[in-house]
Amino acid sequence: MNTLLAQNLTLPGGGSVQGPLAIPGAGGNLTIGAIISRALPLVIGLAGLGLLLMLISAGYTFMTSAGDAKKMEQGRQQLTNAIVGFIIVFGAYWLVQIVGIMFGEGVTSGFK
Repeated sequence: MNTLLAQNLTLPGGGSVQGPLAIPGAGGNLTIGAIISRALPLVIGLAGLGLLLMLISAGYTFMTSAGDAKKMEQGRQQLTNAIVGFIIVFGAYWLVQIVGIMFGEGVTSGFK
């Protein structure tokens, strides 16, 4: 069972549960590597969603520019920023993978 930032929890019994119900948590074995391993897929997913929204916004700006040079330049800048941001996130992902290979799978064990 994968847990993150949770303590052990014991709930009093009741209903269909006989006796106290123990819910184990991280139990103190939480490391920086575990936090990074659990957070990176979420961060990369959010970055991908952000990229999609930026691309849609840039395309909308291009389509509604109606030949206005200032709006076309704004759309071009949005597109450039989205692509540069994607390259940075993609590079960071592979950098973490390479560091994980160099120092062992402990750093990125849950990140595959």
